[in-house]
Amino acid sequence: MTTAIWQLSESELLADATAVSHQIQLLEARRIALVADIDTRVSREKLGFPGPAGWLTSTTLLSPSKANKIVALARGMAAFPDIADAVNTGVMTIDHAALILTFAETPPKNLPDEGRDVARQALIAAATGPEARTGRIRAAITRLEDSFGNKKPPAEDTDRNELFASTTLNGRLVLKGDFDAITGEKLLTALSPLTEPRPAADGTHDDRSPAKRRADAFGHILDQYLASSNRPIEGGERPHLNLHIGLRDLTDLRDSADSADADDITDDENTRAAAESDEPPAAERGAYRDLFGDGTSVGWLPWMGPLSRHTSRQLACDCVLTAIVMDENGNPLNLARTARTVTATQRKALTARDHGCAFPGCGKPAAWTEGHHIWHWADGGPTDMNNLVLLCGFHHRLMHHSDWEVFIGTDNHPWFVPPASVDPYRQPRQSHARAGPHIA
Repeated sequence: MTTAIWQLSESELLADATAVSHQIQLLEARRIALVADIDTRVSREKLGFPGPAGWLTSTTLLSPSKANKIVALARGMAAFPDIADAVNTGVMTIDHAALILTFAETPPKNLPDEGRDVARQALIAAATGPEARTGRIRAAITRLEDSFGNKKPPAEDTDRNELFASTTLNGRLVLKGDFDAITGEKLLTALSPLTEPRPAADGTHDDRSPAKRRADAFGHILDQYLASSNRPIEGGERPHLNLHIGLRDLTDLRDSADSADADDITDDENTRAAAESDEPPAAERGAYRDLFGDGTSVGWLPWMGPLSRHTSRQLACDCVLTAIVMDENGNPLNLARTARTVTATQRKALTARDHGCAFPGCGKPAAWTEGHHIWHWADGGPTDMNNLVLLCGFHHRLMHHSDWEVFIGTDNHPWFVPPASVDPYRQPRQSHARAGPHIA
């Protein structure tokens, strides 16, 4: 009977984890060996698929990419018994085997045959045991390709670079990229200083995952690029974020009880009127228009499509505004003068006052911030210094989508009021630049 994990001593835990890991290696090797025989001995009719990969995907929890990798290893190792032996004895990982197999199948053109065998054996030795490191194996392969090849190593081949960008059904964007080493180094170098954990306003640790921190950093890089004047021209102007939204949709966020009551009264009156006539209720007549037209519409991004009104209001805090008067059919009638909601002079003054993101404990550089209207611009809030505060993208979103509040105090500086979930007493907190060094 297997001992429960919680009953194991520390030494037994370590020993069991090591033994199980070795067993997994051996089981993976056996699966590859089984697939190799399935590939050569079992007919397509018996499999019900053109090859083992489809059969694996349909009968196990393996993804298509993982199944294809197993089949490729099974076929490749049949030609290189020394690689297969290292895998079958559990001294080399599947990933390292795949790396060495790719080199063995497509060696540098000018590497002599005897040199290929020696190089392969050296790579297998370097990939054997727990001390094996992928970086060392790749470095050795790169040196061989550099010395005996007449083409760039895969890691430096820019012709293989790809970036896929696909919008999902729920309005998000999924990226998948494959870059050469130099482009990859540039990206990771740019992300690195922006991905460091930052403490929360209450001093607790940053609970964002590494992937979330990289995503936030990538957003900062895009902000910096779009804010730069050194950009190519597209459609007669430098690329920027365009948001299309109706004035009513931007300003009419009716979520108070009074508004709800007014809507109920209107609905009751419509229902009574419909009962006294042969026409369908107004709600029914307008249902399609309200859902698919512009009745309770949202913002619209040219690339990504719908955007909620709350986030639209956030973007409107610090933007270049072009008002376009439309007729009832959506045709432009008049184009008003383009104006900026926060002027360059005001940004300089805000930078002098807030120094950067004013949210307590943040302090991101001013170049990474946006001007936030305390009294929303869409609600008629003025673009005045006593109604503006600098916030980074993260905290700008936080102010629009949470119960945090901000006001300008008697000292003419921003003060932040946390929600009750953060501070039950909701004590105002000074802006980052004004607070003591304990949260700097």
